[in-house]
Amino acid sequence: MNEHEKLNYVEFPACDMSGTQAFFSKAFNWTFADFGPDYCAFAGQGLDGGFYRSELYSSTLSGAALLVFYSADLEATQAKIIGAGGHIEKPIFEFPGGRRFHFSEPSGNEFAVWSDQPGK
Repeated sequence: MNEHEKLNYVEFPACDMSGTQAFFSKAFNWTFADFGPDYCAFAGQGLDGGFYRSELYSSTLSGAALLVFYSADLEATQAKIIGAGGHIEKPIFEFPGGRRFHFSEPSGNEFAVWSDQPGK
């Protein structure tokens, strides 16, 4: 349901549209709707969004916002991301309130995963 003046949608650049779709499908079971060769959308993942064809990418090093996934098992999620072709940008580290790591997907966009669960 769309809510007035609430965050509703997010868009990311993607230079490797098929690689990005394959990564998120394998790592997080996302499905996509293609809208031509230069745009695909995802839904039902906590925040709906899409990827548009671009040579740019989203990174905290360039001041981009960071979208963060939650995981009840940080190590298992990290293994899934690596197995799907993701790259770990910052290994698991502790911060007040939990632990997290940062990763990039095939188009270079940076995301993070956090957990309030203790390490194994």
